[in-house]
Amino acid sequence: MKCWIWFATSLLAMGALDLAHARSDDMDIQRLNGRLEQLASDPLLGSYAQASQLLAHKAIAALTAASRDERAHALYMAERQVSQAKAQAQLQYARSRLAKLNREYDQLLLQRSHIDMARAQKELEFQRVRNQIAKEEELRLQQQAADLKRQGLEAASQASQARAEAERARKLAAAQSRVARAAKREAKLAAAAARVLRSQMLRNRRVQASAAHARHHHPNRKTPSRHAHHHKTQHESHQKGGHQKSQ
Repeated sequence: MKCWIWFATSLLAMGALDLAHARSDDMDIQRLNGRLEQLASDPLLGSYAQASQLLAHKAIAALTAASRDERAHALYMAERQVSQAKAQAQLQYARSRLAKLNREYDQLLLQRSHIDMARAQKELEFQRVRNQIAKEEELRLQQQAADLKRQGLEAASQASQARAEAERARKLAAAQSRVARAAKREAKLAAAAARVLRSQMLRNRRVQASAAHARHHHPNRKTPSRHAHHHKTQHESHQKGGHQKSQ
């Protein structure tokens, strides 16, 4: 009787132990499946490490089918595969993120190089335009200097011509003044000669009239010869002409 009681008690204990182990196995499987489901539904990590997630599911399935003796090893492998799946997902996400950042950085570098190139082109264009303006300004100043020099030479030539013309006008005026003075002297001499001639003619007429009157009243009286009278008249004319020249 006691043996049967012991045997029954042993069976009950073993059943309870098996039930406890079964419940523990179910909790481990649920926990591992929950971790995989959480990883798969993660918006960042769920799409990565698909192969590792598949291996983890297989390890959990192996854990479910494992015997009591293989249970510990199967649980270890399942835990490891689930952890590796998450680590692989995190690693792949980090690599993807890094690659994306590298691409964005390369894109930024490319954009920066384009900006620098455009800026350099604008700077070159600015320098070209500034140099062109400087050359045009230099040419304008050179042309202006040449025009001023030409105008100065023309002004100097015109001034020289004006001085020469003024000198010629002065000389012409001086010559005209000398001619005018000579003409005035000649006119004065001619007028003096005319006066002398008129005076001589009047004196001759008077002499002739006196002679005629004397012959009429004194027919026997000798009158002065015409030659002597003419010589006297020329002498008086020369004396008057000399007097006019001295004046």
